[in-house]
Amino acid sequence: MTIPEDGCLLRIFVGESDRHEGKPLYEWLVLKAREQGLAGATVLRGIEGFGAHSRMHTAKILRLSEDLPIVVEIVDTREKIEAFMPLVDHAIVEGLATLEKVEVRFYRSGTRST
Repeated sequence: MTIPEDGCLLRIFVGESDRHEGKPLYEWLVLKAREQGLAGATVLRGIEGFGAHSRMHTAKILRLSEDLPIVVEIVDTREKIEAFMPLVDHAIVEGLATLEKVEVRFYRSGTRST
């Protein structure tokens, strides 16, 4: 698969305890992105943050949270990301999604022909 130089980054901010269809929401999003044939997805677990309710979520030992911030990043063409957005919108009750234009420098599978 190739991605044109002008790509799109979908960044989704949710909580670690958020669920959809019986799965952690971040896992569901990655599986759906893969099913839709998107180029790639990564889940990042934050150590601290807050959202719309201004409630702190932290990994500090004295305030151990089971609902740490999660960021799901998905990169592909703008068209494929836009086609994926209705699924995202339907699945997220609370959270934030942002889109930004990105310059794709390379997208490799790890195998090269010489």
